[in-house]
Amino acid sequence: MRATFFRFILFGLLTAVLAFPPAPALVSAQQQQQAPPKQPPPDQKREKPEGEFALAVEVPLVNVDVVVTDNNGGFLSGLRRENFRVLEDGVPQTITNFAPTDAPITMVMLIEFSKLGRGIFAYYATAMAHDFLRQLKPEDWIALVSYDLKTRIEVDFTRDKREIERSLMSMYFPGFSEACIFDAVLETLDRLKDVKGKKSILILGTGLDTFSKHSLDEVLKRLRETDVTIFTVVAGRAYIEYLDARGAFNGTWGFVDRMNLLQAENQMRSFAYMTGGRSWAPRFEGEWSGIFYDVAASLRNQYSIGYSPSNRTRDGKLRKIKVQLVDAKGAPLVVQDQKGKKVKYVIYAREGYLAPKPGISD
Repeated sequence: MRATFFRFILFGLLTAVLAFPPAPALVSAQQQQQAPPKQPPPDQKREKPEGEFALAVEVPLVNVDVVVTDNNGGFLSGLRRENFRVLEDGVPQTITNFAPTDAPITMVMLIEFSKLGRGIFAYYATAMAHDFLRQLKPEDWIALVSYDLKTRIEVDFTRDKREIERSLMSMYFPGFSEACIFDAVLETLDRLKDVKGKKSILILGTGLDTFSKHSLDEVLKRLRETDVTIFTVVAGRAYIEYLDARGAFNGTWGFVDRMNLLQAENQMRSFAYMTGGRSWAPRFEGEWSGIFYDVAASLRNQYSIGYSPSNRTRDGKLRKIKVQLVDAKGAPLVVQDQKGKKVKYVIYAREGYLAPKPGISD
């Protein structure tokens, strides 16, 4: 009831923006603080005996978070280390670290809050952000970041959902008719560098970029380097369906706008799949609850896998990762339901990483 009232009020205010000038843009908050540190994987180094000089040799460790679902979206639990095979550039790797994860969520909600679409996209993004808060547990950490022409930290990492809710309720009028998602993603990844443990970004918006200083190629390159999982929920699909039903895309300019929205949706999918996340493009508001349940459940049903790559060459090149499920004999794992019927499954994992560049240290 409260969420419905929130959407009704916010939609009314956004409608009013067509008749009245918007309020000034919010001032950016202070620098983002670091979430409570979690223990990183121990460095594998040779200890130096007392009185003897020695060089510490770093053994690289690649971490891959994996989610496995059946064809109905259910999560496959109870898998063991021996059920996973990791290939790097087609070569099997030896898994050294393995554990199902039950750590609290550490997430940045990155929402598009611009005047694009006469503010309708901002309505979708803030309303969806409000719905996602229902999936959080008391121990989860969440931050709220918005973007239009600039990226703003609305609320730093907190366990208090009410603080996020109050901020969302105060976001009445977007300030600019620009959406710089490329800049926003890169800036958010930079802020998450020093946050230890599992971390993720939930992007709520169209995926449109109108005025970024950085390019899509720069974003994709950074995603190959990051250990952050990205989930995306597209706000533009419902708008496309609405305009299509009214023949708004019959003209040339309408066709261009539609193509831009579809391209933006494809970019959002790429952000998610490259980092082992998932992407959705809901057509109806009734889909939101199920989508946000899947976002939270994906993070709570991850398998954390670590391996030391057999290829130690420091060439800065892309190494492709593929995760497979196998049985005790190394054959593809067969999963059956309670009736003994085979169940298809989907594996979500990052697609690769960039090897370190030549040098003494990274």
